[in-house]
Amino acid sequence: MKQFILILFYFTFTLATYAQDREQQYDKEKLDAARIAFITNRLDLKPPQAEKFWPIFNQYQEDRKALMEEMSTLNKSFMQETDNDRALEKIGKRFEIQQKLLDREKVFMNEIISAITPVQALKLNGVNREFTRQVYRMQQGRERGNRNN
Repeated sequence: MKQFILILFYFTFTLATYAQDREQQYDKEKLDAARIAFITNRLDLKPPQAEKFWPIFNQYQEDRKALMEEMSTLNKSFMQETDNDRALEKIGKRFEIQQKLLDREKVFMNEIISAITPVQALKLNGVNREFTRQVYRMQQGRERGNRNN
């Protein structure tokens, strides 16, 4: 009987935790729509600009994400025991990824200036970071609200 109660408790706890995690997951489509509206508004993109801008921006974001994941994997491997030769190899690999990120950003800037003005392109990085900060603050507020309930 005790085992049955423990199993029932475990199952209920697991189900409740899973449901809570699912509620706290963000809706990627809503987040993307909010980012589009935020950046479009802050950069004052005109419809013809936006039509050219978003495919370039989205491709850049995908490329950047892939490189950042590669960097993350490499950083996790730093925690493993290694010798000096392997450490130097990993340091070199990190610089290679950082150079790829920089090279990709240069290409992106050249591409994006064909879609928007240089002034808008210059503002883009700050606007994108501002959006990320706002989302982060909203998430922090939700987490504090959930803890106070």
